[in-house]
Amino acid sequence: MSLRRQGDTNKRLRTEQDETRLGFEVDYDRVIFSSAFRSLQDKTQVIPLSKTSFVHTRLTHSLEVSVVGRSLGRAVGRALLERHPQLQKTHGHQFNDFGAIVAAAALAHDIGNPPFGHSGEKAIGDYFLNGNGLRFKEQLSDKEYQDLIDFEGNANGFKILSESKNGVDGGLRLSFATLGAFTKYPKQSLPKKPTQHIADKKYGVFQGDVLFFAEVADELGLIKRGENGYSRHPLAFLVEAADDICYTIIDFEDGINLGLIEEEFALEYLIKLVKDRINTEKYTSLTQSADRLAYLRSLAISTLIEEAVTIFLDNETAILSDDFSEGLLDKSSYKAQIDDIIKISVEKVYQSAEVVEKEIAGYHILSTLLDAYTTAFEKQSKGEARHYDKLLMRSFSNVSLQNTTTYQNLMECCNYISRLTDGNALQLFQKIKGNL
Repeated sequence: MSLRRQGDTNKRLRTEQDETRLGFEVDYDRVIFSSAFRSLQDKTQVIPLSKTSFVHTRLTHSLEVSVVGRSLGRAVGRALLERHPQLQKTHGHQFNDFGAIVAAAALAHDIGNPPFGHSGEKAIGDYFLNGNGLRFKEQLSDKEYQDLIDFEGNANGFKILSESKNGVDGGLRLSFATLGAFTKYPKQSLPKKPTQHIADKKYGVFQGDVLFFAEVADELGLIKRGENGYSRHPLAFLVEAADDICYTIIDFEDGINLGLIEEEFALEYLIKLVKDRINTEKYTSLTQSADRLAYLRSLAISTLIEEAVTIFLDNETAILSDDFSEGLLDKSSYKAQIDDIIKISVEKVYQSAEVVEKEIAGYHILSTLLDAYTTAFEKQSKGEARHYDKLLMRSFSNVSLQNTTTYQNLMECCNYISRLTDGNALQLFQKIKGNL
């Protein structure tokens, strides 16, 4: 629950916090006012480059995840203070502290996603694995190369939140507690999936951020796991659950609103999830299918929030000792219903013609941008830059190539491109192709 921030020389004590502007709430404010967060308004959650008003963007999705995360954190926090009264009596923590940490981490959970979502991650990785980026392999260590061929939005998010940039030391300077809760996969890119533990599913720290993350982990008391990883911060399980709840229900709802999933068919599956909690009289009084959908969505989210809180509290000891190896909802009594809903979303939404067509376009757009910028960096560092390369390098006005490595230059390119919105990436692609 550390309030420490990057660069702090003195301890920040909870008992000395201003209750009207708690440090963990400052984290939330800093995320929401950041340019990286604002760019999520033009990064689509389900369908890349979609112009329909029905579809959630990464921004609206992140706001919803933060709301669910706050509820999860507060409910868990209230129970933990009853179990461990010294947290309040000795350290001054309130149950809202837990909600504020989870809400801030959840708000930022997608901040590192490149344009075109997970397809964008794959496009960046493929460029370095099979495309022209393969030419850099011999100049990189195994771990550095793995960072690139398996480019990960979670690791990029940690970099964005903590990297000193444009004279701003420590990036957003979030509390270490929030950074810990944000990091669902507290490990380096290698070894890849060393165990079946949920924390090893992906990775969350680039090579350039290893030392700082070790500082965060040590401050938080995270358990060392092997040579290149740590246990999860306990509240990371709640951030993950909030995301799981929202994308399960909300992506399904988007599919319905887009006409990709038949309404009556979809309502049946939501009813299966909440059948024991439906107020039949209220439900039957709703004459519009949109109203029935909204009612069932609300009920489904509240049901899964209560379920996640119960699972967390029942497994608190195992979570603290790193013996809990699954996501919270993997142990849900509603897992079969959740899996059914996700299966339909995959078949009807994620694999729909519109999504596939635009992901294909996204692949080509990002590969073209990567080729242009990595070539410009390469030629500039060799003193061979053409006028065209110099024009491209103006996007990096604050970057000095002195004392930088190939890895740092390539990560600078990837980070720049990852911050582009779907629309910005398309516009830049058009300019590079000579279409004004």
